[in-house]
Amino acid sequence: MSATVIYIHGFLSSPQSHKAQLVKHYFAQHHPSVRLCIPSMPNNPAGAFAKLEQVVEEELAAAPDTLALIGSSLGGFFSTVLAERHQLKAVLVNPAVTPGEWGEQFIGEYDNPYTGEHFSVTEEDLACLRRLTPTDITPEHYWLMAQEGDETLDYRLAVAAYHDCKQLVEPGGEHSFVNFEAHLPAIVEFLGVAG
Repeated sequence: MSATVIYIHGFLSSPQSHKAQLVKHYFAQHHPSVRLCIPSMPNNPAGAFAKLEQVVEEELAAAPDTLALIGSSLGGFFSTVLAERHQLKAVLVNPAVTPGEWGEQFIGEYDNPYTGEHFSVTEEDLACLRRLTPTDITPEHYWLMAQEGDETLDYRLAVAAYHDCKQLVEPGGEHSFVNFEAHLPAIVEFLGVAG
């Protein structure tokens, strides 16, 4: 069986983020036959999603038996959009839910701490996110992983949005999802990529 997993990082992040590196090392050590992609994306939502759509289409063209997603924060939102468009399974880690509806607080200037790139978030970025938001989700596609101590996003929004999906909601924790690596074996099993 050939399998590909795409890990999608969040806002102000990169393939060098802690969770991305945990996933990379786990797959290299325990599932070396699984192709793992951790795309580097533009900082703006429209550019990021265009890059992700391209990556997914390229991976689907390679015809793996299984293509699955892991998305963190804004990457969880993008994973949901892609999972609905392409009928994929996805694990969502403290995901952003309908970010185009409440993201005014993020309009402004930023420097990506990993790449040093300076960029702006604009109203047009929020409009892009609103256009991307799926009207419905397919519950069996998703496993929501949320921690109640998330200081960046309100975990209750994710619990409500993915109410019919498999869920792991832990007390405490934080936005980065404390002890994430302990769940990687179960994530692999849920995604069906263990072989």
